[in-house]
Amino acid sequence: MNAFSDRHIGPDNSDQENMLKTLQLSSIEELIDQTIPSSIRLNKKMDLPKAMNESELIDHMKTIGRKNKNYRSYIGLGYYNTILPGVIQRNILENPGWYTAYTPYQAEIAQGRLEALLNYQTMVSDLTAMPLANASLLDEGTAAAEAMLMLFNARSREKKKSNANVFLVSEDCFPQTVDVLKTRSNPVGITLKIIPHSEFDFSDPTVFGMLIQYPSKFGQIDDYTVLSKDAKNNDVGVSVAADLLSLTLLIPPGEWGADVVVGTTQRFGIPMGYGGPHAAYFATKEEYKRNIPGRIIGVTVDSHGKRALRMALQTREQHIKRERATSNICTAQVLLAVMAGMYGVFHGPKRLKNMARKIHNLASILSDGLTQLGFRQLNENYFDTILIHTKNVSMDTLKVFAEDAKMNFNYIDENKLSISLDEKDNINNINDILLVFAKSCNHPDPSELIKQVLQGNYTDA
Repeated sequence: MNAFSDRHIGPDNSDQENMLKTLQLSSIEELIDQTIPSSIRLNKKMDLPKAMNESELIDHMKTIGRKNKNYRSYIGLGYYNTILPGVIQRNILENPGWYTAYTPYQAEIAQGRLEALLNYQTMVSDLTAMPLANASLLDEGTAAAEAMLMLFNARSREKKKSNANVFLVSEDCFPQTVDVLKTRSNPVGITLKIIPHSEFDFSDPTVFGMLIQYPSKFGQIDDYTVLSKDAKNNDVGVSVAADLLSLTLLIPPGEWGADVVVGTTQRFGIPMGYGGPHAAYFATKEEYKRNIPGRIIGVTVDSHGKRALRMALQTREQHIKRERATSNICTAQVLLAVMAGMYGVFHGPKRLKNMARKIHNLASILSDGLTQLGFRQLNENYFDTILIHTKNVSMDTLKVFAEDAKMNFNYIDENKLSISLDEKDNINNINDILLVFAKSCNHPDPSELIKQVLQGNYTDA
Protein backbone atom coordinates (compact mmCIF):
# COMPACT_ATOMS: atom_id res chain seq x y z
CA MET A 1 0.00 0.00 0.00
CA ASN A 2 2.82 2.43 0.89
CA ALA A 3 5.34 1.04 -1.60
CA PHE A 4 6.97 3.76 -3.65
CA SER A 5 6.77 1.63 -6.81
CA ASP A 6 2.95 1.76 -6.65
CA ARG A 7 3.04 5.55 -6.95
CA HIS A 8 6.01 5.83 -9.27
CA ILE A 9 5.25 7.69 -12.51
CA GLY A 10 6.37 5.16 -15.08
CA PRO A 11 5.13 2.40 -17.37
CA ASP A 12 2.76 -0.06 -15.70
CA ASN A 13 2.18 -3.64 -16.89
CA SER A 14 -0.31 -2.54 -19.54
CA ASP A 15 2.10 0.10 -20.86
CA GLN A 16 4.91 -2.44 -21.02
CA GLU A 17 2.75 -4.90 -22.97
CA ASN A 18 1.87 -2.21 -25.54
CA MET A 19 5.51 -1.21 -25.89
CA LEU A 20 6.61 -4.81 -26.38
CA LYS A 21 3.84 -5.35 -28.92
CA THR A 22 5.02 -2.30 -30.89
CA LEU A 23 8.58 -3.67 -30.84
CA GLN A 24 7.29 -7.12 -31.81
CA LEU A 25 8.86 -8.72 -28.74
CA SER A 26 7.37 -11.21 -26.32
CA SER A 27 9.02 -10.10 -23.05
CA ILE A 28 11.31 -7.62 -21.33
CA GLU A 29 13.95 -10.36 -21.15
CA GLU A 30 13.92 -10.67 -24.95
CA LEU A 31 14.34 -6.89 -25.24
CA ILE A 32 17.34 -7.01 -22.92
CA ASP A 33 18.86 -9.92 -24.85
CA GLN A 34 18.70 -7.88 -28.04
CA THR A 35 20.04 -4.62 -26.61
CA ILE A 36 22.59 -5.40 -23.89
CA PRO A 37 25.73 -7.45 -24.66
CA SER A 38 25.91 -10.63 -22.64
CA SER A 39 29.52 -9.85 -21.66
CA ILE A 40 28.42 -7.01 -19.38
CA ARG A 41 25.26 -8.60 -17.99
CA LEU A 42 24.82 -10.21 -14.61
CA ASN A 43 23.53 -13.72 -15.21
CA LYS A 44 21.70 -13.99 -11.92
CA LYS A 45 19.21 -11.99 -9.93
CA MET A 46 20.59 -9.19 -7.78
CA ASP A 47 20.92 -10.12 -4.12
CA LEU A 48 18.92 -7.25 -2.63
CA PRO A 49 16.85 -7.07 0.55
CA LYS A 50 13.17 -6.33 0.41
CA ALA A 51 12.53 -2.69 -0.54
CA MET A 52 11.51 -0.27 2.20
CA ASN A 53 8.72 2.25 1.87
CA GLU A 54 9.39 5.91 2.71
CA SER A 55 8.43 5.81 6.38
CA GLU A 56 10.53 2.70 6.93
CA LEU A 57 13.48 4.32 5.15
CA ILE A 58 13.21 7.45 7.30
CA ASP A 59 13.23 5.34 10.47
CA HIS A 60 16.21 3.40 9.14
CA MET A 61 18.16 6.60 8.39
CA LYS A 62 17.41 7.97 11.87
CA THR A 63 18.76 4.75 13.39
CA ILE A 64 21.98 5.10 11.40
CA GLY A 65 22.18 8.82 12.24
CA ARG A 66 22.11 8.09 15.96
CA LYS A 67 25.44 6.30 15.55
CA ASN A 68 27.17 9.55 14.53
CA LYS A 69 29.45 11.25 17.02
CA ASN A 70 29.30 15.06 17.03
CA TYR A 71 32.78 16.45 17.60
CA ARG A 72 33.90 20.08 17.77
CA SER A 73 36.25 20.74 14.86
CA TYR A 74 39.33 22.94 15.20
CA ILE A 75 41.04 21.69 12.04
CA GLY A 76 40.72 24.87 9.94
CA LEU A 77 42.46 24.56 6.55
CA GLY A 78 39.79 26.73 4.92
CA TYR A 79 36.73 25.19 6.64
CA TYR A 80 35.11 26.77 9.70
CA ASN A 81 31.99 26.62 11.80
CA THR A 82 29.80 29.61 11.11
CA ILE A 83 26.47 31.08 12.15
CA LEU A 84 23.89 31.53 9.40
CA PRO A 85 21.55 34.41 10.34
CA GLY A 86 17.94 33.22 10.50
CA VAL A 87 16.72 35.92 8.14
CA ILE A 88 19.11 34.67 5.41
CA GLN A 89 18.21 31.03 6.04
CA ARG A 90 14.48 31.64 5.84
CA ASN A 91 14.31 34.19 3.05
CA ILE A 92 17.10 32.95 0.77
CA LEU A 93 18.31 29.42 1.54
CA GLU A 94 14.76 28.11 1.99
CA ASN A 95 13.17 30.32 -0.67
CA PRO A 96 12.78 28.72 -4.14
CA GLY A 97 12.88 32.17 -5.71
CA TRP A 98 16.55 32.21 -4.70
CA TYR A 99 17.72 28.61 -4.42
CA THR A 100 16.59 27.61 -7.92
CA ALA A 101 18.72 30.29 -9.60
CA TYR A 102 22.06 29.12 -10.94
CA THR A 103 22.61 31.74 -13.62
CA PRO A 104 20.32 34.79 -13.93
CA TYR A 105 19.96 34.51 -17.70
CA GLN A 106 17.19 37.07 -18.11
CA ALA A 107 18.46 40.32 -16.64
CA GLU A 108 15.11 42.05 -17.11
CA ILE A 109 13.44 39.76 -14.55
CA ALA A 110 16.45 39.08 -12.33
CA GLN A 111 17.40 42.54 -11.05
CA GLY A 112 17.17 41.41 -7.40
CA ARG A 113 19.55 38.48 -7.94
CA LEU A 114 21.94 40.68 -9.89
CA GLU A 115 21.86 43.28 -7.09
CA ALA A 116 22.74 40.58 -4.56
CA LEU A 117 25.66 39.42 -6.71
CA LEU A 118 26.83 43.01 -7.18
CA ASN A 119 26.89 43.31 -3.38
CA TYR A 120 29.02 40.16 -3.28
CA GLN A 121 31.48 41.56 -5.82
CA THR A 122 31.67 44.88 -3.98
CA MET A 123 32.35 43.16 -0.65
CA VAL A 124 35.15 41.07 -2.15
CA SER A 125 36.71 44.08 -3.88
CA ASP A 126 36.62 46.11 -0.67
CA LEU A 127 38.20 43.38 1.46
CA THR A 128 40.90 42.39 -1.04
CA ALA A 129 41.64 45.95 -2.27
CA MET A 130 41.32 44.74 -5.84
CA PRO A 131 39.37 46.78 -8.43
CA LEU A 132 37.56 43.87 -10.07
CA ALA A 133 35.82 40.76 -8.70
CA ASN A 134 33.62 38.17 -10.36
CA ALA A 135 30.37 36.73 -9.04
CA SER A 136 31.90 33.54 -7.61
CA LEU A 137 33.43 30.23 -8.68
CA LEU A 138 33.16 26.65 -7.43
CA ASP A 139 35.60 26.58 -4.49
CA GLU A 140 38.99 27.90 -3.39
CA GLY A 141 41.00 25.18 -5.14
CA THR A 142 39.19 25.83 -8.42
CA ALA A 143 39.67 29.60 -8.06
CA ALA A 144 43.42 29.11 -7.46
CA ALA A 145 43.63 26.91 -10.56
CA GLU A 146 41.77 29.56 -12.58
CA ALA A 147 44.25 32.17 -11.33
CA MET A 148 47.13 29.98 -12.46
CA LEU A 149 45.58 29.47 -15.91
CA MET A 150 44.73 33.16 -16.28
CA LEU A 151 48.31 34.22 -15.51
CA PHE A 152 49.58 31.54 -17.89
CA ASN A 153 47.35 32.70 -20.74
CA ALA A 154 48.17 36.36 -20.05
CA ARG A 155 51.97 35.91 -20.08
CA SER A 156 53.98 38.70 -21.61
CA ARG A 157 55.53 38.31 -25.05
CA GLU A 158 58.95 37.82 -23.45
CA LYS A 159 57.67 35.06 -21.17
CA LYS A 160 56.04 33.29 -24.08
CA LYS A 161 59.29 33.51 -26.06
CA SER A 162 61.18 31.87 -23.18
CA ASN A 163 58.44 29.21 -22.99
CA ALA A 164 57.74 30.09 -19.36
CA ASN A 165 55.62 27.29 -17.90
CA VAL A 166 56.69 27.08 -14.23
CA PHE A 167 54.20 28.04 -11.52
CA LEU A 168 55.64 28.40 -8.01
CA VAL A 169 53.38 27.21 -5.19
CA SER A 170 54.11 27.81 -1.53
CA GLU A 171 54.16 24.63 0.52
CA ASP A 172 52.08 26.60 3.04
CA CYS A 173 49.04 26.50 0.73
CA PHE A 174 46.06 24.34 1.69
CA PRO A 175 46.60 20.70 0.60
CA GLN A 176 43.26 20.51 -1.23
CA THR A 177 44.22 23.59 -3.26
CA VAL A 178 47.57 22.06 -4.20
CA ASP A 179 45.82 18.88 -5.34
CA VAL A 180 43.50 20.82 -7.65
CA LEU A 181 46.49 22.73 -9.06
CA LYS A 182 48.22 19.43 -9.82
CA THR A 183 45.17 18.16 -11.69
CA ARG A 184 44.58 21.34 -13.69
CA SER A 185 48.22 22.10 -14.52
CA ASN A 186 49.14 18.77 -16.08
CA PRO A 187 46.94 18.80 -19.24
CA VAL A 188 48.10 22.27 -20.31
CA GLY A 189 51.81 21.71 -19.76
CA ILE A 190 52.30 23.82 -16.63
CA THR A 191 55.04 22.64 -14.26
CA LEU A 192 54.39 23.13 -10.54
CA LYS A 193 57.20 23.73 -8.06
CA ILE A 194 55.86 23.27 -4.53
CA ILE A 195 58.49 24.72 -2.21
CA PRO A 196 58.77 27.18 0.72
CA HIS A 197 58.03 30.69 -0.52
CA SER A 198 61.36 31.78 0.95
CA GLU A 199 63.00 29.69 -1.79
CA PHE A 200 61.09 31.24 -4.73
CA ASP A 201 63.57 32.14 -7.48
CA PHE A 202 62.14 34.71 -9.87
CA SER A 203 65.34 35.05 -11.87
CA ASP A 204 64.44 31.81 -13.63
CA PRO A 205 62.98 32.95 -16.99
CA THR A 206 60.66 29.90 -17.12
CA VAL A 207 58.69 31.10 -14.06
CA PHE A 208 55.48 32.94 -15.00
CA GLY A 209 53.49 32.98 -11.75
CA MET A 210 53.24 32.13 -8.07
CA LEU A 211 50.68 31.31 -5.37
CA ILE A 212 50.99 32.04 -1.65
CA GLN A 213 48.57 31.47 1.26
CA TYR A 214 47.63 34.42 3.50
CA PRO A 215 47.56 33.43 6.37
CA SER A 216 49.38 30.11 5.84
CA LYS A 217 47.73 26.72 6.29
CA PHE A 218 49.08 26.48 9.86
CA GLY A 219 48.26 30.10 10.71
CA GLN A 220 51.49 32.03 10.26
CA ILE A 221 51.10 35.52 8.77
CA ASP A 222 54.09 36.70 6.73
CA ASP A 223 54.81 40.04 5.11
CA TYR A 224 54.90 39.36 1.36
CA THR A 225 55.62 42.94 0.27
CA VAL A 226 59.25 42.35 -0.71
CA LEU A 227 58.45 38.97 -2.30
CA SER A 228 55.69 40.53 -4.38
CA LYS A 229 57.92 43.41 -5.49
CA ASP A 230 60.66 40.97 -6.48
CA ALA A 231 58.16 38.96 -8.52
CA LYS A 232 56.94 42.09 -10.32
CA ASN A 233 60.48 43.12 -11.17
CA ASN A 234 60.90 39.76 -12.90
CA ASP A 235 57.58 39.80 -14.77
CA VAL A 236 56.06 37.07 -12.55
CA GLY A 237 52.33 37.17 -11.76
CA VAL A 238 51.39 37.17 -8.06
CA SER A 239 48.33 35.22 -6.94
CA VAL A 240 47.25 35.05 -3.30
CA ALA A 241 44.82 32.69 -1.57
CA ALA A 242 43.50 34.78 1.32
CA ASP A 243 41.10 34.28 4.22
CA LEU A 244 38.37 36.85 3.59
CA LEU A 245 37.49 37.42 7.26
CA SER A 246 41.14 37.97 8.20
CA LEU A 247 41.30 40.77 5.62
CA THR A 248 39.08 42.89 7.87
CA LEU A 249 42.20 43.23 10.06
CA LEU A 250 45.19 42.44 7.83
CA ILE A 251 46.68 44.58 5.06
CA PRO A 252 44.81 43.38 1.94
CA PRO A 253 46.86 41.77 -0.85
CA GLY A 254 45.84 44.48 -3.30
CA GLU A 255 47.87 46.96 -1.27
CA TRP A 256 51.10 44.98 -1.44
CA GLY A 257 51.09 44.08 -5.12
CA ALA A 258 48.89 41.04 -5.77
CA ASP A 259 47.65 40.47 -9.31
CA VAL A 260 44.96 37.96 -8.31
CA VAL A 261 43.36 37.23 -4.94
CA VAL A 262 41.25 34.10 -4.46
CA GLY A 263 39.65 32.21 -1.61
CA THR A 264 36.47 30.75 -0.19
CA THR A 265 33.49 32.61 1.25
CA GLN A 266 32.48 29.59 3.36
CA ARG A 267 33.00 31.28 6.69
CA PHE A 268 30.62 34.06 5.65
CA GLY A 269 27.56 32.26 6.97
CA ILE A 270 27.71 29.11 4.83
CA PRO A 271 27.29 25.82 6.74
CA MET A 272 30.12 23.38 6.08
CA GLY A 273 27.97 20.83 4.30
CA TYR A 274 30.33 17.87 4.74
CA GLY A 275 33.29 19.68 3.16
CA GLY A 276 31.76 21.75 0.38
CA PRO A 277 32.11 22.98 -2.19
CA HIS A 278 31.47 26.57 -1.27
CA ALA A 279 31.37 29.72 -3.38
CA ALA A 280 34.86 31.00 -4.10
CA TYR A 281 35.79 34.60 -4.74
CA PHE A 282 38.13 35.75 -7.52
CA ALA A 283 39.45 39.32 -7.56
CA THR A 284 41.97 40.81 -9.93
CA LYS A 285 43.15 43.92 -11.77
CA GLU A 286 41.37 45.73 -14.59
CA GLU A 287 44.03 44.61 -17.06
CA TYR A 288 42.80 41.02 -16.71
CA LYS A 289 39.11 41.77 -17.23
CA ARG A 290 39.04 39.92 -20.56
CA ASN A 291 40.70 36.88 -19.01
CA ILE A 292 38.72 36.57 -15.78
CA PRO A 293 36.69 33.34 -15.47
CA GLY A 294 32.97 33.22 -14.76
CA ARG A 295 30.71 36.26 -14.82
CA ILE A 296 30.83 39.88 -13.74
CA ILE A 297 27.72 41.84 -12.80
CA GLY A 298 27.86 45.43 -14.01
CA VAL A 299 25.84 48.63 -13.67
CA THR A 300 24.36 50.18 -16.80
CA VAL A 301 21.50 52.41 -17.95
CA ASP A 302 18.35 50.98 -19.54
CA SER A 303 16.38 52.36 -22.49
CA HIS A 304 14.48 54.68 -20.11
CA GLY A 305 17.64 56.16 -18.66
CA LYS A 306 17.29 54.31 -15.36
CA ARG A 307 19.97 52.39 -13.49
CA ALA A 308 19.98 48.69 -14.40
CA LEU A 309 22.15 45.65 -13.77
CA ARG A 310 23.30 43.08 -16.27
CA MET A 311 25.95 40.44 -16.73
CA ALA A 312 28.68 42.69 -18.08
CA LEU A 313 31.03 39.82 -18.77
CA GLN A 314 30.43 36.11 -18.96
CA THR A 315 33.24 34.94 -21.18
CA ARG A 316 33.41 31.24 -20.50
CA GLU A 317 30.04 29.85 -19.58
CA GLN A 318 28.94 26.63 -21.18
CA HIS A 319 25.86 28.02 -22.94
CA ILE A 320 28.12 30.46 -24.81
CA LYS A 321 31.07 28.28 -25.78
CA ARG A 322 29.35 24.92 -25.52
CA GLU A 323 31.82 22.07 -26.11
CA ARG A 324 34.78 24.46 -25.88
CA ALA A 325 33.82 25.69 -22.41
CA THR A 326 36.32 25.42 -19.59
CA SER A 327 33.88 26.26 -16.83
CA ASN A 328 30.39 24.97 -16.28
CA ILE A 329 27.16 26.89 -15.78
CA CYS A 330 26.65 25.24 -12.39
CA THR A 331 30.13 26.05 -11.05
CA ALA A 332 29.22 29.64 -10.30
CA GLN A 333 27.59 28.77 -6.94
CA VAL A 334 25.05 31.57 -7.24
CA LEU A 335 22.99 30.65 -4.16
CA LEU A 336 26.01 30.46 -1.85
CA ALA A 337 27.48 33.65 -3.30
CA VAL A 338 24.20 35.45 -2.64
CA MET A 339 24.15 34.09 0.93
CA ALA A 340 27.76 35.15 1.58
CA GLY A 341 27.05 38.60 0.19
CA MET A 342 23.92 38.92 2.32
CA TYR A 343 25.97 37.82 5.34
CA GLY A 344 28.27 40.76 4.68
CA VAL A 345 25.27 43.09 4.34
CA PHE A 346 23.69 41.66 7.51
CA HIS A 347 26.78 42.26 9.66
CA GLY A 348 28.31 45.27 7.94
CA PRO A 349 31.98 46.32 8.09
CA LYS A 350 32.06 47.17 11.80
CA ARG A 351 30.54 43.91 13.03
CA LEU A 352 32.69 41.83 10.67
CA LYS A 353 35.77 43.54 12.07
CA ASN A 354 34.57 43.01 15.64
CA MET A 355 33.98 39.34 14.87
CA ALA A 356 37.53 39.01 13.53
CA ARG A 357 38.93 40.78 16.61
CA LYS A 358 37.01 38.45 18.91
CA ILE A 359 38.35 35.36 17.11
CA HIS A 360 41.91 36.69 17.24
CA ASN A 361 41.50 37.61 20.91
CA LEU A 362 40.43 34.05 21.71
CA ALA A 363 43.38 32.64 19.76
CA SER A 364 45.73 34.89 21.76
CA ILE A 365 44.26 33.72 25.06
CA LEU A 366 44.59 30.09 23.96
CA SER A 367 48.20 30.69 22.93
CA ASP A 368 49.03 32.26 26.30
CA GLY A 369 47.33 29.46 28.21
CA LEU A 370 49.09 26.67 26.31
CA THR A 371 52.43 28.43 26.82
CA GLN A 372 51.83 28.58 30.57
CA LEU A 373 51.00 24.87 30.54
CA GLY A 374 54.46 24.22 29.09
CA PHE A 375 53.65 23.88 25.38
CA ARG A 376 55.29 26.00 22.69
CA GLN A 377 53.35 28.21 20.29
CA LEU A 378 55.33 28.51 17.05
CA ASN A 379 53.47 31.21 15.08
CA GLU A 380 55.01 34.65 15.50
CA ASN A 381 52.05 36.37 13.85
CA TYR A 382 48.62 34.77 13.50
CA PHE A 383 44.92 35.52 13.09
CA ASP A 384 42.76 32.54 14.12
CA THR A 385 45.17 29.59 13.96
CA ILE A 386 47.99 28.71 16.32
CA LEU A 387 50.70 26.09 15.75
CA ILE A 388 51.59 24.07 18.84
CA HIS A 389 54.72 22.03 19.62
CA THR A 390 53.80 19.42 22.22
CA LYS A 391 57.39 19.16 23.50
CA ASN A 392 57.53 16.11 25.81
CA VAL A 393 53.83 15.26 25.64
CA SER A 394 52.98 12.28 23.45
CA MET A 395 50.66 13.11 20.56
CA ASP A 396 48.88 9.79 21.13
CA THR A 397 48.16 10.80 24.72
CA LEU A 398 46.88 14.17 23.62
CA LYS A 399 44.60 12.53 21.03
CA VAL A 400 43.07 10.30 23.71
CA PHE A 401 42.06 13.27 25.86
CA ALA A 402 40.92 15.31 22.83
CA GLU A 403 38.70 12.51 21.55
CA ASP A 404 37.33 11.95 25.03
CA ALA A 405 36.34 15.64 25.01
CA LYS A 406 34.95 15.22 21.46
CA MET A 407 37.42 17.57 19.81
CA ASN A 408 39.24 17.33 16.48
CA PHE A 409 42.56 19.13 16.10
CA ASN A 410 44.76 19.29 13.00
CA TYR A 411 47.49 16.76 13.80
CA ILE A 412 50.53 17.53 11.63
CA ASP A 413 53.26 15.16 12.84
CA GLU A 414 54.37 13.43 16.02
CA ASN A 415 54.97 16.69 17.90
CA LYS A 416 53.06 19.46 16.11
CA LEU A 417 49.38 20.31 15.69
CA SER A 418 47.38 23.38 14.79
CA ILE A 419 44.16 24.73 16.30
CA SER A 420 41.83 27.05 14.35
CA LEU A 421 39.08 29.08 16.01
CA ASP A 422 35.99 30.54 14.39
CA GLU A 423 32.82 32.56 14.82
CA LYS A 424 31.09 29.98 17.02
CA ASP A 425 33.88 29.83 19.62
CA ASN A 426 33.68 31.51 23.00
CA ILE A 427 35.63 31.61 26.26
CA ASN A 428 34.08 28.31 27.40
CA ASN A 429 35.55 26.56 24.35
CA ILE A 430 38.98 27.95 25.21
CA ASN A 431 38.59 26.63 28.75
CA ASP A 432 37.69 23.17 27.41
CA ILE A 433 40.71 23.09 25.06
CA LEU A 434 43.10 24.16 27.83
CA LEU A 435 41.66 21.45 30.07
CA VAL A 436 42.43 18.80 27.42
CA PHE A 437 46.04 19.95 27.17
CA ALA A 438 46.38 20.22 30.95
CA LYS A 439 45.24 16.61 31.38
CA SER A 440 47.64 15.44 28.67
CA CYS A 441 50.64 16.84 30.53
CA ASN A 442 49.42 15.58 33.94
CA HIS A 443 49.04 19.04 35.41
CA PRO A 444 48.13 18.51 39.11
CA ASP A 445 45.39 21.17 39.28
CA PRO A 446 44.67 22.75 35.89
CA SER A 447 41.51 24.56 37.00
CA GLU A 448 43.33 27.25 38.98
CA LEU A 449 45.91 27.82 36.23
CA ILE A 450 43.20 28.05 33.57
CA LYS A 451 41.29 30.49 35.76
CA GLN A 452 44.40 32.71 36.03
CA VAL A 453 44.93 32.58 32.28
CA LEU A 454 41.36 33.56 31.50
CA GLN A 455 40.85 36.11 34.28
CA GLY A 456 41.03 39.68 33.05
CA ASN A 457 42.27 38.54 29.66
CA TYR A 458 39.04 38.38 27.69
CA THR A 459 36.41 40.79 26.50
CA ASP A 460 33.55 39.74 24.22
CA ALA A 461 33.82 41.95 21.12
